[in-house]
Amino acid sequence: MTASLSPDRILQTGAAFWGSKALLSAVELGVFTVLAEGPLTGEQLRVRLGLHQRAVPDFFDTLLALGFLQREGQGARACYSNTAETQHFLDRRSPAYMGGMLEMANDRLYRFWGDLTQALRTGQPQNEIKHTGEPLFAKLYENPARLEQFMAAMSGISAGNFALLAEKFDFSPYLTLADVGGATGQLACLVAARHPHLYCTSLDLPKVTDIARRKIAERGMSDRVQAQPFDFFNDPFPQADVITMGMILHDWNLEKKLQLMRRAWAALPPGGCLIAVDNLIDDERRHNAFGLLMSLNMLIEFGDAFDYTGADFSRWARQVGFRRTEVLPLAGPGSAAIAYK
Repeated sequence: MTASLSPDRILQTGAAFWGSKALLSAVELGVFTVLAEGPLTGEQLRVRLGLHQRAVPDFFDTLLALGFLQREGQGARACYSNTAETQHFLDRRSPAYMGGMLEMANDRLYRFWGDLTQALRTGQPQNEIKHTGEPLFAKLYENPARLEQFMAAMSGISAGNFALLAEKFDFSPYLTLADVGGATGQLACLVAARHPHLYCTSLDLPKVTDIARRKIAERGMSDRVQAQPFDFFNDPFPQADVITMGMILHDWNLEKKLQLMRRAWAALPPGGCLIAVDNLIDDERRHNAFGLLMSLNMLIEFGDAFDYTGADFSRWARQVGFRRTEVLPLAGPGSAAIAYK
């Protein structure tokens, strides 16, 4: 019996942070952006990136073995190039660039996850607010560069889900959409672009509004998407046919989750709906490892915040007055939890 057992999966998972950090450092250094211009030898790439000679060939061959680079040839004359995926998603000049999330993971989350054991023992955040007790968003937003990084991270991790929501959900019965916690206005722009009859508003804290207005203008959507300053725990929710929350509900404890859902219910007309986009954990809590890891990340970031299942959302929605719910699968581990008034 024991002869058929293998420790491979245990070892691979236990050392997975090695590969993770190799990828995160590659994004930080701009490996994929440099190679987007064309293939380079290891030495040429080393010089372009300003690396020590010890990095060649181990670093680039590691990225090759992990599936993030391609290589033609052997030895010093071998040339490295991007894969189709890294060319599309990790070139900083690509419209589909999703490296913002990886940049934040490298700069912030990687070291905070080193204290996961302490978080599990104490239930307390392990990030910038660990020793101050300040609200996380206030801490993040006080530094303009860190705020821009956080906004880029949210855009990168959400783009696929928001695009699929715009494509798969039937917005035809509705005329107005309010995206609560709309960050850069990404969700509102993608939905408005797909559904020209909709007028959309992106709502977030005042320090985010200028970023959102700039990003909306860059997308050429300023005539159909508006960005407004908004504090969703203190300001009244605007009336809209659809209220969306992209990666918002999972940031809070149950009391605040219910508070946000009640405020959305009150602002919606009969027939309107609330759409929460998150990495919903499967109802049996067996399969969506990313959703479960994201919930642990909420422990690291906030302490009492957590991700949730579709069944959890349905129960809460009915508790606050919604008449029915559904779950719409989106990209990978992402889903939209939808509640109809």
